Amino acid sequence: MNYDFDTVVSRRGTDACKWDIPEGELPMWIADMDFQTAPEIREAMQERLAHGIFGYSDIPDAWYEAYQSWWGRRHGLAIEKDWLIFCTGVVPAISSIVRKLTTPNENVVIQTPVYNIFFNSIINNGCRVLESPLTYENGAYTMDFVDLEEKLANPQTSLMILCNPHNPVGRIWSKEELARVGELAKKYHVTVISDEIHCDLTEPGKDYVPFASVSETCREVSITCIAPTKTFNIAGLQTAAVCVPDAFLRHKVWRGLNTDEVAEPNAFACVAAVAAFTKGEVWLDALREYLWENRKYAERFVKREIPAVKLVYAEATYLLWADVSALPGNSEEIADFLRKETGLYVSAGGHYGAAGDHFLRINVACPRALVEDGMQRLAEGVGRYLEA
Repeated sequence: MNYDFDTVVSRRGTDACKWDIPEGELPMWIADMDFQTAPEIREAMQERLAHGIFGYSDIPDAWYEAYQSWWGRRHGLAIEKDWLIFCTGVVPAISSIVRKLTTPNENVVIQTPVYNIFFNSIINNGCRVLESPLTYENGAYTMDFVDLEEKLANPQTSLMILCNPHNPVGRIWSKEELARVGELAKKYHVTVISDEIHCDLTEPGKDYVPFASVSETCREVSITCIAPTKTFNIAGLQTAAVCVPDAFLRHKVWRGLNTDEVAEPNAFACVAAVAAFTKGEVWLDALREYLWENRKYAERFVKREIPAVKLVYAEATYLLWADVSALPGNSEEIADFLRKETGLYVSAGGHYGAAGDHFLRINVACPRALVEDGMQRLAEGVGRYLEA
């Protein structure tokens, strides 16, 4: 089946957070896509809508089976039904877990630059952010295991939030890297929350490694947050899962999610997830090809037209991580200038920790025409910025 990713569908007037901006601006910031979700998902939702009654919902067996089948088939992770807990989203799950598994002033380790909402989930729950910056050398990112061990060994550290694959730098962590994280976590009695929401948005031909699949050790210390929402552009339906193999941890997580009232589905949450994982595979593979062509277009354009900007090589996500260290000023100043001068709205890298302060994050999950427009605006804006 052929899927259309080229048609520009206007999102203005739909209360879309991404597009709640002045006319003439082009939003390439928040991480959602400007594509309609798979028609197979829309058909399942239309069928549910036609029923006309939207009362309280239970979690059907089909929901568990869909997750088990998808992760077993596509990612080589055998998930037992009992390991899965429904949640309204990955961020609510992370916040709830931080709340349940820590006491005030304990440390939660994150590897920066990283998804900015991790900071909120930690700070808002009375804990301290303990950054273990990734190493950036020769245009590539790696984990600094010396620093990571020092941070995990701190007696006040109780949790680590792992981003796998990593947002915003686009790394797919290797089995060897993840195994070292697991061993260090076990050594220092730290639980690892692995945010794997970007796991299906990888370069065609490449797969990610689920943290819990690496070893018995990783499985024992892991709480994995997974969802169809990024993959199929259905974040507004509030549907996700938390996978916890260890029975003791699972009870704690289950109690936390239920106490916070984020463990009950709306009338469409399970319907959409089941349709995504049972009928959306062909659409997803077509999407991944399209997204990677968008990335390649941007890489060629930036290399040719904007030599002052370097794009970091990525294996996953639909986000460009642009090195703007050759430009004067910090990421906030550069992002503000671009928006004011050209209408291009991108994310300042400093939002993801101090290690991201000379980077911009740019979302290219949109029709090719918008990517082309965005790259032209970027070139124009950088040119003006250098002249200012």
